[in-house]
Amino acid sequence: MQVALFIPCFIDAFFPEVGIATLELLEKTGCTVVYPFNQTCCGQPMGNSGCETDARGTEALFVQNFADYDYVVSPSGSCVHHVRDHLTAVEQDSATRKVRASTYELVEFLHDVLKITDFPWAEFPHKVGLHNSCGTLRRLGHASTSELNVTPWSKPLDLLRGVKGIEFVTPKRPDECCGFGGTFCVTEEPVSARMGYDKVRDHAGAGAQYIVSADMSCLMHQKGCAERLGMPLKFIHIAQILNGARG
Repeated sequence: MQVALFIPCFIDAFFPEVGIATLELLEKTGCTVVYPFNQTCCGQPMGNSGCETDARGTEALFVQNFADYDYVVSPSGSCVHHVRDHLTAVEQDSATRKVRASTYELVEFLHDVLKITDFPWAEFPHKVGLHNSCGTLRRLGHASTSELNVTPWSKPLDLLRGVKGIEFVTPKRPDECCGFGGTFCVTEEPVSARMGYDKVRDHAGAGAQYIVSADMSCLMHQKGCAERLGMPLKFIHIAQILNGARG
């Protein structure tokens, strides 16, 4: 299966190890991975800031880069959420509609498309707390949410259960927002910071050594909050664990 890899601009700039882990993981699962070198941003920062029309050129370039592929995979739930639900500044022609429909976040691609449940090369002997971002929960359908009276389920946990040695701990409020929220953390800094402090305290109180997520943006925010509080928490993207990182 040929897959086009979409690496968000902030991961390329600040967390290249997450992009590398995603590439290696997809190759380990048997995918042929193509990386379009002209890719830049999907336009999410402008969309989050209310500058939709300013994102038109960025979105057009995104469609141009990925229109020829059946699957586009990215290690960022928020970016996939933008492409799928908010890539609206660009003309909605057949190429745009195809790209929006074929863009997948890494967890859902592994779980729903490849249907992988076992990662024999992976071992992570640590206590882990899972953070699901608001977008992956309520737009991408990563897991059940506490406001719905349904039997709990989780795609990230389904995947992580295929990793040897991992131990899960659960915070008291597992699906509460961490306060990142794109540009919300800039425009509402005090509220965002308090939400981040509450989130990392909740994970630490549950006994987590690592917080894992499919969204490095949320982890970036929480890492800053934990460091300000002097907490020894560590943060890791789910692609790194599934690819075989030992911590």
